[in-house]
Amino acid sequence: MILAAGRGERLRPLTDHTPKPLIEVGGKPLIEHHLERLAAARIERVVINLAHLGEQIRAHLGNGERWGLTIEYSVEGKQAEDALETAGGIRQALDRLGERFLLVNGDVLSDIDYAALANRRLGADCRFHLVLVDNPSHNPGGDFVLDETGRLGGASTAALTYSGIALFDPALFNDLPPGRQALGPVLRAAIANGLGCAHHHRGEWLDVGTPERLAEADRRLRAER
Repeated sequence: MILAAGRGERLRPLTDHTPKPLIEVGGKPLIEHHLERLAAARIERVVINLAHLGEQIRAHLGNGERWGLTIEYSVEGKQAEDALETAGGIRQALDRLGERFLLVNGDVLSDIDYAALANRRLGADCRFHLVLVDNPSHNPGGDFVLDETGRLGGASTAALTYSGIALFDPALFNDLPPGRQALGPVLRAAIANGLGCAHHHRGEWLDVGTPERLAEADRRLRAER
């Protein structure tokens, strides 16, 4: 599932008339970078949630055949105010997500190995697996503590940042009521019950959330050509 419903407030006015996933970086829309890498990882079906300017995304991507994918859309509304946030968006799309699913924030770029992540073990003691990264300047305190066994939680005060990319057992969301809900409280409740796993990704990762970081992402991608 690719998260693509939000307005992208920090990128305004760019996102007033163009949805953030269709803003170009490195010569192509941001969301296409994800689709190409998911297809390369042999992911066959992608669900994309829509709200703000969502019909532009649907019109541009179509059914996904250009990438050898099947794209389905979970429509949360037509305006940014209709977006259900991450957990709410997952809850609405649950019946389309199968027995396990990757979650990808539409506004990050990375070299995270989607195929390896998709093959991670989940079970009764590990309902989700987050990819954590070094703390960027805009999130110096980090989000989650990772212990030496790959479990989330523990006594350490050193936290890492959630990359916006993870593998989930959909059962984690079965008991959530429909409606707008953030992901953080769901994760923290599961971590408190010993149900969260993660690993530390030390490769490339960038949150493309501001004009400055968008320009940095564009510079990096063009330099790699």
